[in-house]
This record gives sequence, structure tokens and C-alpha cells, in this order.
Amino acid sequence: MVMKKRLLVTAAAVCGIATMSGCSLLPTKSSTDIDPPKTVVYKSDQPSKEVAKKEETVKRELYLIDRNGYVVPQTFQLPKSTSLAKQALEYLVKDGPVTDELPNGFQAVLPPNTEVLGVQTQKDGTIIADFSPEFKQYRAEDELKVFQAVTWTLTQFDNVTKVKIRVNGKELASMPVNKALIGDGLTRDDGINFDKGDIVDIMNSRPVTLYYVSQGEMGDTYYVPVTARISNAETDSYSAIVNELVKGPSEYSNLVSDFGTDTKLVSQPVFKGGKLVLNFNDGIYGNIAKNMINNDVLQPLVLSLTEQKGVKSIEIQINGKLTALDQQGKPLSQPVSRPKDVNTKKL
Repeated sequence: MVMKKRLLVTAAAVCGIATMSGCSLLPTKSSTDIDPPKTVVYKSDQPSKEVAKKEETVKRELYLIDRNGYVVPQTFQLPKSTSLAKQALEYLVKDGPVTDELPNGFQAVLPPNTEVLGVQTQKDGTIIADFSPEFKQYRAEDELKVFQAVTWTLTQFDNVTKVKIRVNGKELASMPVNKALIGDGLTRDDGINFDKGDIVDIMNSRPVTLYYVSQGEMGDTYYVPVTARISNAETDSYSAIVNELVKGPSEYSNLVSDFGTDTKLVSQPVFKGGKLVLNFNDGIYGNIAKNMINNDVLQPLVLSLTEQKGVKSIEIQINGKLTALDQQGKPLSQPVSRPKDVNTKKL
């Protein structure tokens, strides 16, 4: 039997991931719940008692580069802005406003001194981001990371599906350094963190986004999106994604999967009304505890499958019954929605 990489999570790491995951994976929270923006209160330094000044913040995903070179979402609390898309891009600039808040081992992706000259959203879901000439000053080997970080950061907004890039008002047909084609615009279908494992027939396969686990410098874990390809002969994408997660990432990667090799679906997934029902054998429990599903199994499963069009939540059955618990001991008797905040970092 071929052994795959497994993640050993210490007690501290388990606590860390429970905090990082937030409550959006708990079954008591519906797929439509959205956490309200938090309020930061600043107390006056004046001797007199003045009314505390409040600054509204919003949660936003910024796609940054981790120590292994992967483009990874980190969720921050950003000051509320009149142009959230423009602000998100400004936080992707090296030596910019995010610098002092970067998690250990992470860095911003856009060259220093890059200015966001403007952002325009069109009715067809296309967003146009206009940068200053400093945008062109990235290293050749970082080209894909640059356009992936920009594309995935901007397409987090509900009304955005495609990204076009301008420099000083001139639209780019290809990236400035290595000339990667942009064409009519970039979408999430163009991929992220391509898996360099098994070579497949590009013409007879299709891309899917899978989430694997990575471990940070402090032993904390976080989730990394990877574009893999599955054969067009696989007519059931849901089962194919589960099988890929069980198989694990390429041996050439620095990523791991915590699925047991004996994890299997005992019946075909059923999708209806935004809910995907998955029926597993006992193998999905692994060795964490009786009837408990590890967070580093549950989160990648939900994140990967909710990348599929129309999938809003996952119902997890074990041999046809709703008997599973999450790592905190909460019953998974209700569908699990996609976490609103992936890899949360408070700013």
C-alpha cells in the first residue's frame, strides 16, 4: 500500500485551527449567515470624557504568498472603504499597509510602490484594475502568482467574475514580464497553485480547485487552494473531488492531506437546492476520536466542494446516518456551509 503524507496536529495546533476556522463551519450556522462587521473602539487621550470614536471594519480575503511560494487566502479585518476592491488591491502591495500585519512566513505579491490608479466594475461582471508602471517590476518567476493573487482577490466580490488589467490606462493582452496571456480577462477557471503531479491529457480533462493543508512556522495550519485536473471520463465531479482529496497532493508539493486512505463514499453524492449530500464509510473519522471528523478533513472537504457551481452546503452522512461530530464535539446534523472567513487574520 502506498503511504501518503499525513499531518500530525499538536494540541496547540488543534486549538489554533479551531480559532482560525471561526464558527461558520458549525452546523448551527446556515449557508446564508454572514458575520456583521466588527467595530474597533479607540479611546480618547483627552482628559475630558469624550464619546469613543468608532471605525467600521469589513472582512476581506487577501491572496498572499506563503513561505513555500503558494498563493494563499488570508482573511483580514480592513477599515471600511468606499471602494473595497481598490482597497483590497492596495493591501497586496509589498511594503504597503498590510506589511506589519502579515502572518509569519507570508509576503505581499505586488512590487513596492505600485499604486492602484482605479478600479471599474462593468455590468457583465468584469472588473478592470488600473495600476501604475511599478506593477511591471515583479520577478519573472512570480508572474503567475501576481495574476492569480489579483484575480482571486477581486473575484471574492459577488458581482465580479472576470478581471482585466491595465497599466497607466493601457489594457494588457499579456503580462508584462513573461508574457503570460490574459486574453479577454482572467477568471478563477484559469487556476491557482497548479498541481505538478500526475501528467494528464489537457484536452480531455477539466480543472477543479482542491484545498490541502499546510503548516506555518509556528505550527499552525492553514488551507491552500490548488488547481488539479480530472479526466472528462469522470462524469461525477463530486466523487472525483473526494477521491482526489483522499489520494492527497502531489509528492512534489509541501502540502498534506489528513484523509485516511480507507475513506470512501458508500453511495453516489446527491445534489439538490444548493445542498450536496455525501455518504461516507467510517474511514472519514480517521483516528482522532470516535465519531469525530478532524477539522483538517472537514474544512478542505467543504472548501473544495463549495468551489463547484451552485454548491452552498454539505451534508455529511456516515453509512446513511447523521451521526458525525466535528472536532469540537458538535453534531454535524445540519448541512455545513462554506466558511465566510478562510485562514482568518485579525488586522
